[in-house]
Amino acid sequence: MNILVTGSNGQLGSEFQELAKEFSQYNFFFTDINDLDISDIEKTGKYLKTNKIEVIVNCAAFTAVDLAETQKPDAMLVNATGVKNLAQMAAKQNALLIHISTDYVFEGKNFRPYTENDTASPKTTYGKTKLDGEIEVIFNAKRALIIRTSWLYSSFGNNFVKTIVSKCASEEQINVVFDQIGNPTYAADLARAILEIIPRVPAKIRTEVYNYSNEGVASWYDFAQAIVDIRKSSCKITPILTKDFPTPALRPHYTVLNKSRIKKDFNIEIPHWRTSLEKCLAKL
Repeated sequence: MNILVTGSNGQLGSEFQELAKEFSQYNFFFTDINDLDISDIEKTGKYLKTNKIEVIVNCAAFTAVDLAETQKPDAMLVNATGVKNLAQMAAKQNALLIHISTDYVFEGKNFRPYTENDTASPKTTYGKTKLDGEIEVIFNAKRALIIRTSWLYSSFGNNFVKTIVSKCASEEQINVVFDQIGNPTYAADLARAILEIIPRVPAKIRTEVYNYSNEGVASWYDFAQAIVDIRKSSCKITPILTKDFPTPALRPHYTVLNKSRIKKDFNIEIPHWRTSLEKCLAKL
């Protein structure tokens, strides 16, 4: 089976590259923008046809949440236009498209974990462009899975975990918000889950939406404190309110994801976030 992973130099894409040797039954094609610009529909279609791609895992995304507020055209180009191109060309090739989306499609005012059927109502430009990408998949793909994830981190790339580790190495105390609640997700766990799911996807599936994050719930403060505890750092983590840490994009306060559907449909087990955090930190 020929599998294309776009955005392969990012956190999630890099984890797919790490796992490739374990999944030798697949023939992987790893691309980033220098290899394949998904905003160019003709080149995208030609690439899929030439390499006889059967599955596309789209990890390409404009993920700079604050920067998206002032660079909306750039965010739209990757998160919506590029996704539309992949969806249309995947349909033409009869390939399965697995598109990675985000918890930021939700407003964040729920009082219980979000299901796939809850209404999406993003408040940030990033969230809006990612929702636009989901809509493009729904309207243009023949066979697709949209997988929403949250608080992604990895031993690769830039992320919250590496930021906390770096800051704690040079500072005695750092402030972290405690009134934003969600699910930390180790990119390696998500990549493995996707590779295990692929052969279980029904041949006649249309477009389905799933949530995936690590089990358990945390605030960013809890997450940072766990990093400090596991590394036995003396750095002090001080909890603060979101209003005391203003950012260009207003983060949702609660985006815990309900994973019941993906666990039931594909019979997968999901690790607790702290267990996976320990694995990631061991690599740093």
